[in-house]
Amino acid sequence: MYYTIYIYWIKFVKFFLRFFIFLEILWIDKFQAMIHDHAMKYLIITGNPKKDGLCHLEEEELIKGCKDGGADAETLNVGKLGRCHVCGDGWGSCRTEHRCSFGGDGFDEAREKVKQADAFCFITPVYWGEMAEGLKSFFDRLRRCEATWQFEGKAAESAFGGKQVLLVASPGGSGNGLLSCLEQMDRFCRHTGAQIFDYIGVNRWNHDYKKKAIYAAARAMAEGREAGKSI
Repeated sequence: MYYTIYIYWIKFVKFFLRFFIFLEILWIDKFQAMIHDHAMKYLIITGNPKKDGLCHLEEEELIKGCKDGGADAETLNVGKLGRCHVCGDGWGSCRTEHRCSFGGDGFDEAREKVKQADAFCFITPVYWGEMAEGLKSFFDRLRRCEATWQFEGKAAESAFGGKQVLLVASPGGSGNGLLSCLEQMDRFCRHTGAQIFDYIGVNRWNHDYKKKAIYAAARAMAEGREAGKSI
């Protein structure tokens, strides 16, 4: 009799322990999902046409920095989207409705990712002292939809309004055109209400230490550091 009771007791204890472990695993999964849902969404926007090179190495540092800082990072390459059609007499639905009439080419999907993001990095190779053509075309279209909110006194409605942006330009060949490219991205940020976190220029002979700066900047942003505040 006592042996039978002992066997049932052992089975009960095993069942209880398994049930407890199951609940613990379930709670951990839900807790991790909750943290993931509330993590900063960091969007890396590029128009880089290359499959390797400095910009790809820099993206890796950005992703590492975001991850170590507790943020979720995603890369959005807009290099294949079409250019602005300059509707009507120079303005179309981008001004009146803050949308692109040709957004079905992938622009609307990309713009939605911009709206959902909490912080950004614009990263581009430098061509002729400017951003990669694909990125510039995307920004030309996006600026018309977002910057025009200020015409109605609603600048905060911009998808970039008050959000921090890290600007990274990489003139990999000669190293020329860095400042004009960064200035071009700077102008886009000021038109759309974005807050510039920092400017970083990378070339073939400074990449070894600039990649550390990129990692540190991404991590600082992910951890909540705000531009303009002393440390």
